[in-house]
Order: sequence, then structure tokens, then C-alpha cells
Amino acid sequence: MAKKVQIYSTSSCHYCKAAKEFFNLHHLAYEDYNVGLDATRRQEMVDKSGQMSVPVIVITDEEGEESIIVGFDKPTISGFLGL
Repeated sequence: MAKKVQIYSTSSCHYCKAAKEFFNLHHLAYEDYNVGLDATRRQEMVDKSGQMSVPVIVITDEEGEESIIVGFDKPTISGFLGL
């Protein structure tokens, strides 16, 4: 099973767009949740990360363990994804 990537974002967030471009560049599938439009996903993001900042990127490994990254931290994301 491959790692699962989710991004909690807003349409006006520059770092959210950069993160999605990074995933696309590396041909990584991801689920995108627009927390500006979806209150349920926004609350889910706050429950996971403890804050309202975007992007929040959740990488779930093969064992089901979640790694939560707040912001577009390319080195950390690359490390979790083995890039």
C-alpha cells in the first residue's frame, strides 16, 4: 500500500498552491480539501493539527500512522515521502 497524502487548503493560499504543484511535479496523488468552503473538513483539520493555518498536509504511511505537517515544508514532506 502506498502512502496516502491529504492537503487541507484554501483557494487563495499561495503555499497551498505551491504544495499541490510539488505533488503534481512528483506525480503524487493527493486528496485536496478546501477548508474555506467545507466546514466539516475545516473542523477535521483543526482537530488533527490544533490550528487554523493552511496548508495542513497529512501523510499516512503503510501502517496507518499519520504525519501532520503545517505549512509547505518541502524538506519535511520529501523526507516523509522518500523523495
